[in-house]
Amino acid sequence: MRIPRFATSPGVTAAHRRRLTAAAAALVIVGLPAPAGAQPAAGEWRDVVVTGADSAGAARAVLAAGGRVVTLLPVVRGVAARLPGDTTLDPAWSVAPQREITVAEAAVPAGTATATTVREMLGLPADGDEGRGVTVAVVDTGIADVPDLAGQLAGRVDLTGTGAGDGYGHGTFMAGLIAATGEASAGAHRGVAPGAKIVDVKVADADGRTDLTTVLRGLQWVSDHRRDVQVVNLSLSSDSPLPYQIDPLTQALESLWHQGITVVVPSGNDGPGTGSVTSPGNDPLLLTAGGLDAGGTAGRDDDVVGVWSGRGPTWQGDAKPDLVAAGGHVVSLSSPGSVVERGNPQARVGNGYLRGSGTSMAAAVTSGVVAGVLAEQPNLRPAAVKNLLTSTAYPSAGLDRAAGAGAGGLDAVRVLAEAPRWSAGRAQQQYDADTATVGRDAKRWAAFSKALVDGDQQAAERAWKRLTPASRDWAARAWAQLDPAARAWAARAWADADWTARAWADGDWAARAWAARAWAARAWASDDWAARAWADADWTARAWAADDWAARAWAADRWNARAWAWMPTS
Repeated sequence: MRIPRFATSPGVTAAHRRRLTAAAAALVIVGLPAPAGAQPAAGEWRDVVVTGADSAGAARAVLAAGGRVVTLLPVVRGVAARLPGDTTLDPAWSVAPQREITVAEAAVPAGTATATTVREMLGLPADGDEGRGVTVAVVDTGIADVPDLAGQLAGRVDLTGTGAGDGYGHGTFMAGLIAATGEASAGAHRGVAPGAKIVDVKVADADGRTDLTTVLRGLQWVSDHRRDVQVVNLSLSSDSPLPYQIDPLTQALESLWHQGITVVVPSGNDGPGTGSVTSPGNDPLLLTAGGLDAGGTAGRDDDVVGVWSGRGPTWQGDAKPDLVAAGGHVVSLSSPGSVVERGNPQARVGNGYLRGSGTSMAAAVTSGVVAGVLAEQPNLRPAAVKNLLTSTAYPSAGLDRAAGAGAGGLDAVRVLAEAPRWSAGRAQQQYDADTATVGRDAKRWAAFSKALVDGDQQAAERAWKRLTPASRDWAARAWAQLDPAARAWAARAWADADWTARAWADGDWAARAWAARAWAARAWASDDWAARAWADADWTARAWAADDWAARAWAADRWNARAWAWMPTS
């Protein structure tokens, strides 16, 4: 996992400060000792993240196995821990290895593109004040004290122990794209949402290095302050081998999403090959931004997907990115004396700015637009925001799904114009359409469910292929909407090489698999299963008819039975 390196081409109140300090203190490492007599020899410990039903249960499981709890992480219903090298936990608990997070290599060399401002690229007015009243958490390498961000920080929290500031230079650049005032450039290099506030959640050191546990602690801080944060910008990428359903990083981000925080992540800088989208950008729930190279101009005719931008489908078969946003040759803030500034003198623009390219930048630009949307419509849920951005994306000769553009280019002007009128009514229309779609395909669903219950993988694959594309799309969207705990259970069951029909036919499968959402195994084989299973009174209002559901939110045209029911186990 890594924070993508630049692809260079050329006032907090006292009360708020006390709250931030208290939150930081709450994240102090929990040093729970292992039971006596269970101490492995030096060097035999392994660092892991254990997730499952809840963090307290995970802690008990670790201690019972002779391990040590390092950090409680309710945001993933788990803990960071140290386990004896040969210890295994009950299958109810998912154990992911600790992994280093490093800064990625530059995606492209320095170029000569005109240093057009990001607001010009997006077609926004030079003096706009978008984003007022919205707070964006920038989970990154820290943020430097520079003139363009004076008065823009709502708070800081340092999870690295290295102190405030940005010795690497990545986080400051992201913060500038989101909310810079343009103070040092007479307003020329204002961010996309200069009216927004920024919270600096520092998770990486001056070398750009961090690890999974530190990032999760940063996301836990955001979760603890979810009433004060509306958007998370996480410009990290990872080569995680874990399916998104059980990766602790994507679990944490999904948890924030379900709490009402819109999470924006990059598709990664490993393009242009097919299947080059990295984690967490591979998660179908989150808003994934690929990088658009606007050629340094405000026109759209020359827009193309950056050669460095990660392209789908993901290794699990999901279509990503969701869209592409300005990420090539964009200008933003430099952290004085940072690694990025010293290492890229050719990228300097004026006094205090740098030019860079990458999907990190595209994610930050997208986060700024999201802040603008929420300033207009504070009650929009993350899925409705995602649907708004993808539904209004613009096409171009160089921007199509085959080229890795997802829905197309981010149309900031149209998005902000549509935001005040965007409502939950469209979600109800989608619910009605989905109910009709699944009803028409009832017999095919019955055949599919029977094959699953019988444990006949080949028959299930054949039955899946006979379903209409609309039904398969419905299944992908329904899966993506599930609570993370329910999905984690299902993922473990499906990834287990020894699972059998008992996992589907078990009488209490409902409670364990779908988190007590009034689901039953017999619903799969019933002709009226759609109405009874998905129209349940305590579920419909929140998931289908709520404002966080929309037609194109989880458009997964690469979804298939393999990715859903038979995920790779390695």
